[in-house]
Amino acid sequence: MPKRHAGDHSSELDENAGMHLLEDQSLRDSVVAGLIVVILFSALWAMSSTLISRIFPWMTVVLGIFVGLIVRRAGRGLDWRFPVLAAAITLLGSLVSNVVVAAAFTAAALDTSTFTILRAVTSMTWPVFFDEVVSAADVVYAFCGAGVAAFYANRRLTRAEYHAVRKWQEEQKSNSGG
Repeated sequence: MPKRHAGDHSSELDENAGMHLLEDQSLRDSVVAGLIVVILFSALWAMSSTLISRIFPWMTVVLGIFVGLIVRRAGRGLDWRFPVLAAAITLLGSLVSNVVVAAAFTAAALDTSTFTILRAVTSMTWPVFFDEVVSAADVVYAFCGAGVAAFYANRRLTRAEYHAVRKWQEEQKSNSGG
């Protein structure tokens, strides 16, 4: 009879596996990859919105999914910094995306390019943008997207990897006298 819950001894990791998993984390790679996703997503959202002449505010939740997955993939993070980073990038990205989409619709109405509108943004433009473009739904969707990004941001470990990380952390704690 197969033992479904017995430990798989073939997946045992070496004694330094936990240290290697923790050293493999990269906050810098997460930031760079997250910003690239925001830029690409903003452009795609603006193009698709102008193509169908509709704005979907829930797209920031989709942005959160993409940011969370790319932070997980690029950063390989195991601690609290990566979900916080993914949430922050998503909130920033939702603002940037809304600005780009609004600029794209304004450019279409004025028969000019989106880049011309974005270059013409001044400090007097921001209050008008927040009064006329950003709604309560945009804020709610932005925070929902940030939550989704935080959920997806941490690396998923196998049982053996999780055990190796915990074992290494406990060894470090006992070696430091704590």
